[in-house]
Amino acid sequence: MANLTQKLVDSLTARIQEGVIRPGERLPTESSLVETYGVSRTVVREAISRLQAAGLIETHHGRGSFVLARPSTARFDLGALAREGEPTVHDVVDLLDFRTAVEVEAAALAAGRRTEAGLADLREALDRFAAAADHPSTAVNADFLFHLRIALATGNRHFGDLIASFGPSMIIVPRDRLAAAEPGHFGRIVAEHENIYAAIARRDAEGARAAVRVHLANSRARLLATGQR
Repeated sequence: MANLTQKLVDSLTARIQEGVIRPGERLPTESSLVETYGVSRTVVREAISRLQAAGLIETHHGRGSFVLARPSTARFDLGALAREGEPTVHDVVDLLDFRTAVEVEAAALAAGRRTEAGLADLREALDRFAAAADHPSTAVNADFLFHLRIALATGNRHFGDLIASFGPSMIIVPRDRLAAAEPGHFGRIVAEHENIYAAIARRDAEGARAAVRVHLANSRARLLATGQR
């Protein structure tokens, strides 16, 4: 039962962290969670208790459980880059260097700790990204979601908190440049994401490290060579 409870906690935490259930909104009812996740009421009640203990929700008798806040306790604000207009090459290189330091290890942890549900979520984000070649804004959001779900798959809330606090602003790419990219450019980026997914799916920590490092290094090289991420 403990494993089922933790899976439910992880899933609900991810939905809160991704903004699917926002602060002030009510969680699905106990009956709905039982039906959706195929678990017992005991599992649901224990999961709710853990979310309460973590300070993510509060329960009001007769009204249900409500989200108090996203798991992140501090805001690492990248929005300034977007607010200040077009980021410089130096800005984006610095961000990619920082992301490499964090995301390489996150991928390794995700490979060792991911659940089947977490892997399915990662696949869904990747499929959404791959289908968005002609929709740059959708591609950026799906790209961010893919990287966020890797962080969530680590099972360590601090990775998820950090990536969630970045928001899609961490995927810094001028929309017009992505739309006008050379033939095959988007396909290569999708292939890099596929390599990351495949390593996590086969629980290959070193392979996941390498795949993320290659992807972000290639992003850096593309930026420096053409001004495109």
